[in-house]
Amino acid sequence: MSPAATALVVSAAAIAVLMLTTWVVSLIKRNASIIDPVWGFGFVVVAWVVRATVSGYDLRQWVLVTMVTLWGLRLSIYLGWRNWGTPEDFRYQAMRRHWGERFWWVSLFTVFALQGVLMWIVSLPVQLGQVSNDPGLRILGVIGILVWALGLGFEAIGDAQLVRFKANPDNADKVMDRGLWRYTRHPNYFGDACVWWGIALVAAETGLGAIGFIGALVMTIFLRRVSGVTLLEKSLVKKRPGYEEYVARTSPFVPRRPRRS
Repeated sequence: MSPAATALVVSAAAIAVLMLTTWVVSLIKRNASIIDPVWGFGFVVVAWVVRATVSGYDLRQWVLVTMVTLWGLRLSIYLGWRNWGTPEDFRYQAMRRHWGERFWWVSLFTVFALQGVLMWIVSLPVQLGQVSNDPGLRILGVIGILVWALGLGFEAIGDAQLVRFKANPDNADKVMDRGLWRYTRHPNYFGDACVWWGIALVAAETGLGAIGFIGALVMTIFLRRVSGVTLLEKSLVKKRPGYEEYVARTSPFVPRRPRRS
């Protein structure tokens, strides 16, 4: 088996074990929301499993593993802390009501297997970027690290600003439109996308790793059009007074100056 095929297979196996384990725990706890903090951690598992089983250029492997580990652990810790002690996410509650007693096995495919497949696709750059022995990080790799750093900073700062905003009782039912949130309605999602485009750029220097752009593109599409901006804002427009005005003046994704009223 070629190194690339080995990376793809061991990643798929690791993701399958992780998602099956998480599904079983969700059944015991009757809470499918535990998938949220596991999402970021799963990419860390993929990065380290490939690093342990496939030989390649050491510096690039460690750069990719470090980038994914810092992003994934930060996201998992933040989501685990945010969700601790809270009820199951409204999306999964709606699915429970819809499927009734069948939800336990339907969730295996519609929640855990689906996210496992997405994880495998999105993580293509960290899988395939580790298999080449081509030495050196050149200009494309340096640009990738800078894009990744921008994304991680945007995501972390945006999350911290939102936490501080929500901690103030005076802000109850108000729209967060300060800091980075003044320039984009979802700095955390924009940061996520930048992180994976940066990782894909580092991987692309190997040639084969350029396939990883598929992963960055899929992540961006889902954040912008499927499970991120679109899904979240359907509920925010209904329950948050003033959110429609915020939507009218603020970019949904890529930061820019707010429109004038």
